[in-house]
Amino acid sequence: MNEARPERLPQLDIYRALAITGVLHVHSSSFAAGEQALNSPYYYWLNWINIFFKFGTPSFIFLSSFVLFYNYYGRPVTKSLIGSFYRRRLKYILLPYLLASTGYYALTLYVNGVLMQQPAENLSSFLEALFSGSAYAHLYFVFISIQFYLLFPLLLKLLQSSEFWVKWAFPLGLLLQWGFIFWNKYQLHIVEKGSLAISYLAYYMLGAYIAVNFEKVKQWLVKPWSGLTAMHKKLTVLLFTAWLAAAFIHVQLWYEARRFGNWTDSLWYELLWNVHTLLSALVLLYVTFLLYRKAPRRLVAFLTRLGELSFAIYLIHPLLLAVYRRFRYGISPDSLLYVGFIYGGLLVALAGSWIIVQFAFRRFPLGWIAFGNVPRSLASEAKVKQAGSGQARSEMKGNHGL
Repeated sequence: MNEARPERLPQLDIYRALAITGVLHVHSSSFAAGEQALNSPYYYWLNWINIFFKFGTPSFIFLSSFVLFYNYYGRPVTKSLIGSFYRRRLKYILLPYLLASTGYYALTLYVNGVLMQQPAENLSSFLEALFSGSAYAHLYFVFISIQFYLLFPLLLKLLQSSEFWVKWAFPLGLLLQWGFIFWNKYQLHIVEKGSLAISYLAYYMLGAYIAVNFEKVKQWLVKPWSGLTAMHKKLTVLLFTAWLAAAFIHVQLWYEARRFGNWTDSLWYELLWNVHTLLSALVLLYVTFLLYRKAPRRLVAFLTRLGELSFAIYLIHPLLLAVYRRFRYGISPDSLLYVGFIYGGLLVALAGSWIIVQFAFRRFPLGWIAFGNVPRSLASEAKVKQAGSGQARSEMKGNHGL
């Protein structure tokens, strides 16, 4: 088995940037798309933002699987590799999750005025939330990622064992995911099924399949339009057409339900979400490589840094959104200003999180405990500064000696 390190893909930071943008759109519009602005003349647009951008978290899930299989598929599964894999996830994923869960849960108790009341019950409730990814609304994503990490060595060994499992990885993942959906709907009735990794198994397996076959897929991603074969061009047009169709049908289905109460069977919402977001994962992959190749360098640099900070931004942005929403000052949902208020929340969450996280990574050596792995570029900056300060200290010592 080839143990050579695969080529680094800097384009993936742009993918992360697009995915976190989707997450921020959904979260900033969540209250408005619920009941807060239901009768607003701008409700269609608010609902559109909330549903169309639901590709964010599923795209992160797809990418996390892609990155893992891309980096590990060509390496033998040994005790050393597994130990290293879990040490990194414990350090850069589990610790930030524990800290974020504790902080958000304590803040919720404080806001509700029960932080110092019934400590035993609060602790029990917190542990239940911790082990279900529900300490705060967005933390389910980290929780399902941890579940996938537990399964990853077994899945890696399985896919390495035979081309059969690679070929059928996505269809089997889709089958198992939908088997669980039906089982849950008609028998299990788990309310928080979104906190279980099996609800996203198709995304994980799609990421694994593309990672293993990336040398073939790469030709579609890196070549300009004029260099693609006629078949690739047709498939690309079909992908984008199907994606837009699924997205707009998904948006319309939710609009009819929320605005007029025309609800239908839950399986339709599940199906359209699944088709919309699976296609989104592929569309984002194509757009990512296109942007990296064609976009102005400043835009690429901006998106790259955003992607590097995306996990930390994901962890902290709901806190800034919660604070921001307290300053609504009676803006009516019927006014266009309300739409501006929604986008203001998105910008505050993005810019505020970015500033806090980048400051923490640059100024606090232990910032990784709260926000995960320090990005490559910021780590390089820190080393340069450290080297510079070390040289300065050396020069000062030299001068002192003179």
